[in-house]
This record gives sequence, structure tokens and C-alpha cells, in this order.
Amino acid sequence: MTLALALALLALLTPASDVQAAPPASHLATDTEARWVPFELTAGNQIRFRTLLNGRWVDAILDTGVSDTAVSARFARAAGMKPLVPGQADAIGGSVALNWGAVDRIEVGGLVRTGGRIAIIDADPRVTGAAPVDLFVGGDLLAAHALEIDYDAQRFRLLPSGRLPFRGVTAPLRLAGPAGLYLSELELGGRRHRPMIVDTGDGSMVTLTRTAWRGIEQPGGAVTTAIAWGMGGQVESEVTIVPALRIAALPANEVELRIEPDTGFSGRKGAAGRLGGGLLRRHRVLLDPGAGRMVLAPAARSDWPVTRSTSGLMVGQRGDRLRVLHVMRGSPAEAEWHAGMEICAVDGSPIPAAYAASPLASWSTGTPGRIVRLQLCDGGERSLTLARFY
Repeated sequence: MTLALALALLALLTPASDVQAAPPASHLATDTEARWVPFELTAGNQIRFRTLLNGRWVDAILDTGVSDTAVSARFARAAGMKPLVPGQADAIGGSVALNWGAVDRIEVGGLVRTGGRIAIIDADPRVTGAAPVDLFVGGDLLAAHALEIDYDAQRFRLLPSGRLPFRGVTAPLRLAGPAGLYLSELELGGRRHRPMIVDTGDGSMVTLTRTAWRGIEQPGGAVTTAIAWGMGGQVESEVTIVPALRIAALPANEVELRIEPDTGFSGRKGAAGRLGGGLLRRHRVLLDPGAGRMVLAPAARSDWPVTRSTSGLMVGQRGDRLRVLHVMRGSPAEAEWHAGMEICAVDGSPIPAAYAASPLASWSTGTPGRIVRLQLCDGGERSLTLARFY
């Protein structure tokens, strides 16, 4: 399913009952500094790469928001990995059923772990976009090391904790709680917000709980709504654009901010919110909880713009049609559109199989004032005038 402006959020999996497995043993190769892992930055700002699990190549997501590395049930079946102990996980979007299994060997860059357990989940493909992903590499593998992410070159590597491979601004970073959350902080609206979960698997920029947001609303700043998917299902949140915030001494301008209920994932974990891949991608990043620091340096695209809807229609592709999934509050589409409506052509062009990667998909974030003709699959047609509404 192709989503317009929906960010693919990943959950943090909480530990469950233990499973009989060989004791885990990890080591970094002596040449780990040279073992850069190339990655693709997905449309949802997630770090997607190829690696080896039990000797098989697998498509993976680098996800500091997952406490225990997880594999899809599909891959587990194909690889003969047996589900041994059932469990539950707390996730963005709700609770997730899983099974714990044993793993023989995982390789990520210069890191090799043998033995230990792995979570086996039924991963909703909407979490990672159209192309399936079978492995979510989490904090159980990453947290003992320094993780350097070079978004400009689209590569990452694992280093011994304590290494400082580049100069930048340093913010505190620690692990906390049984789930091993990566926690830091930021400054917004004259207030310091902490703890903030640092989650490379969360495609959004910044998320705050309702309580953290209360009292710092920008005067006259428009707030709309949007949806996204976590491993626990669909999430609806309010969305606005804040002109500036700071992480330590490093400013960030024009940042998309999501506001979630206090009962949402961040609130349940006792956090003020989350820092996601949409903001991290503007920097070169070092995450080293063992040394107590997150280091950020501006990337070449430190001004990477916010993708802002001008239509208010969030859609998913189903074959040769687009299905309306959500109508954003206060948008040009609010009065005449509703979820469930289906679009079969845009300005006379039918929906192609590779719609998400085609120029046609840019209509929903087009120039304000443009009039778009949308042909409905029931034979009707509607014109929509694009506008800036948040």
C-alpha cells in the first residue's frame, strides 16, 4: 500500500518470557570501522539494508525503537525458525502478539551475534511501505556499541563504545527501563522536554504527548490531523509545523510536530515524546548510550524540507485505484471528501502500477492554487484546489 504523507512508525517491543536458546555472544570485528553498511532511505525515512540472518540474506530496518530484534513470521517459516514461547509486545498503535524463537547467527556490519532469542511477528506491510521487510534490528544488538549513521552517504557502521569519529554537538543519551529505551532531550517553546525516545525506525520528525505540547502552542499555528501505522495498528495524531527547536546547541528549523494522546506509546513509556528519522536525516548521527551521548553534525541536506500536504487527502494504492484513508482536518478536501472514496485517475491520467514512484503522485503536495481533477471510480469527477492549510 502506498501512503501519501503517512509515516511508517515502528514499535518498541517489550521483553516477554524467556526462551530456551544458546546463550547470546556478540563481538565486533577488528576492522569494524571499515565495515560500512549501505542503506536505502525509504519514503518513510527508515534505514533499509540487506544483512544475514542464519546465513540467509534478509531485508532489514535499523530500528533503535525496537528493544528486541524481530523477524517476520513469513521469513521464520521459510528459514525453519520455530516459534517456541508466546508473548505480547507494547507497540505504537496497540498491543502485538508475538512468539519468541531461538536464533543461530545475526550479522550487521562488523557485528556478529550468535545464539540468543528473537521475536517472531506478523509485520503489517504498511509499517514499512510497499516492499516487504523481514527483520527489525533493535537495541539488543545495537545498544552496547556506538552507531554512526551517515545520511549523506547513506551508510552506517557499528563502532566500539567511546569512539568519536566526527565532531558535532553533543546531547545526553541513555538507556532506561526494562525495554532499553534510547532517551535524550530537546528544547521547544522555551522548555526542555525530556525524556525523548530516539527512534530511528520512526519516520516522523518529532512527536510530543498532549501534556508536553500543552502551554507551548504557537500563536495562530494551524493544527491538522494525520494517520500513520505502527506495528500495533493505525494511529491518528494532530500535526503542525513549528518554526524552530533545539537539540543541545543545534537548531532545527521548520519541523513537523506530531501531537499524540497521553495514552499513546510515548506516554505509556513515561516519555515526553520521540525523535524520529525524519529529523535525524538532517544530520550525521552518532548514538552511543554506553558513553552517554548522542552527537549530531549538520548534513549536507540539513535544511531537508518538510513534505507538506496541500490537498488534505491521505491515500493508499489498491491496484489501479487510490483509496482515501484519511481527510486531514481544515484541508481543502474536508468539506466534500471522506474515507473510503476511490480515485481512478488524476488530471486524466490513470493510476499506474508504480504510482508511488511516479511523478503523478506529487499532486497531493502540489503548488497551492493548482486545481487538480480527480476522477472517481464510480464515474464521477471532482476538482480540488490545493492550498496551504497548516
